[in-house]
Amino acid sequence: MTAAYIIGAYSSAFGRRNEDSVKDLTREAYLAVLADAGLADGGMIESVYFGNCGMWTDNQGSIRGQVCLTPMTREGRLPERIPMTNVEAGCATASLALNGAWKDILSGQAEVSLAMGVEKTFYPKDPDKAAKLYFGGIDQYDPQEWQDYYRAAGDAAGKPFEPGPDRTIFMDTYAMQACYHMKKYGLTQRQIAAGAAKNHNHGALNPKAQYRFRMTVDAVLADRPVTWPLTRAMCAPIGDGAAAAIVVSEKILKTLPGEVRERAVRIAAQGLSGGKYRSLDEDGLSRYAAERAYNAAGITPADIDVAEVHDATSFCEIYQVEMMGFCERGTGGELVESGATTLGGRIPVNTSGGLVSKGHPVGATGLSMTAELVTQLRGEAGERQVDGARWALAENGGGVIGFDEAACSVLILEGAR
Repeated sequence: MTAAYIIGAYSSAFGRRNEDSVKDLTREAYLAVLADAGLADGGMIESVYFGNCGMWTDNQGSIRGQVCLTPMTREGRLPERIPMTNVEAGCATASLALNGAWKDILSGQAEVSLAMGVEKTFYPKDPDKAAKLYFGGIDQYDPQEWQDYYRAAGDAAGKPFEPGPDRTIFMDTYAMQACYHMKKYGLTQRQIAAGAAKNHNHGALNPKAQYRFRMTVDAVLADRPVTWPLTRAMCAPIGDGAAAAIVVSEKILKTLPGEVRERAVRIAAQGLSGGKYRSLDEDGLSRYAAERAYNAAGITPADIDVAEVHDATSFCEIYQVEMMGFCERGTGGELVESGATTLGGRIPVNTSGGLVSKGHPVGATGLSMTAELVTQLRGEAGERQVDGARWALAENGGGVIGFDEAACSVLILEGAR
């Protein structure tokens, strides 16, 4: 089985980019990832995996990648007749697109493959579109099943399931999990706020972040309540963006110029898992994806130098550092509050600013995490650089099955430095 390397990685700036269409965002990410890989055009690309969740709200339910990349083919920037696979996995969409590209390389189906994630979630003239997009990530056939599940879990957590018109139900489910963590392990709202403040401060160093301002713990706590214990500063915003990566085989890598080879990052492993209606006491699906990735890479959590985890809320980061094995179960709040996950700490997490600061255009998020970690492993992250980073991890979950995501990816990358 051949090794696979990322030679190009790019994320657009995330934000409320109302002037840009999905085709505009696709063009930006495609041309920029070629440039990052040192390629004049996409003539070497043999397969494409295109991730998106919400184009169906614009009546483009099928052939999304083919539609968005037709201009690139027409202009001679992408080969004709190239196979394109459309990918949708909720917020994990872009990571699953990367998984497809990676598997093409490992299987020998292609020597060069492109993964992309493109999303618009901000519709100022039609906010119902965003609501439709997000509700596509939970079972619409049997809603009574998850409603009953959340009501029962709310009793156990001491946080009744009471959806409101000013937020998605996903914020309510995260809040319920946070309350259960508080009840069982002693997690505090201030510890959640410490994670949010840390990520806003990291995001202030990231020119691609949607929010680029610093925050204190007290400022996070004083922000507008969403659903207790979560405030607005602890929750990922709506926004638009695109991200991409080019993956090549070792055979191809050896033929490329030295400056490209020196910046290549190896995909050491990618573990996937699926969600279920679990009890509040059970480990989440990300723990299983992480174990698979660690075993395949032949490393342990202690080897990871920098990580990006899916902080749709700042409680999620606390939970995920536990699931990734960076600390014992129930001690994620203490780890984050201690400063260990801050730049300069033992295990910097979400140096990009995470979803709460960098932003969260659903179908692009996973590859934006990849782009941040590739930048870190190349030593090109500037003010937010983690010194000597060799091993990096990205955890990305999408959709909802009870308190699990529906799909999860844990990616492990190895730098050459």
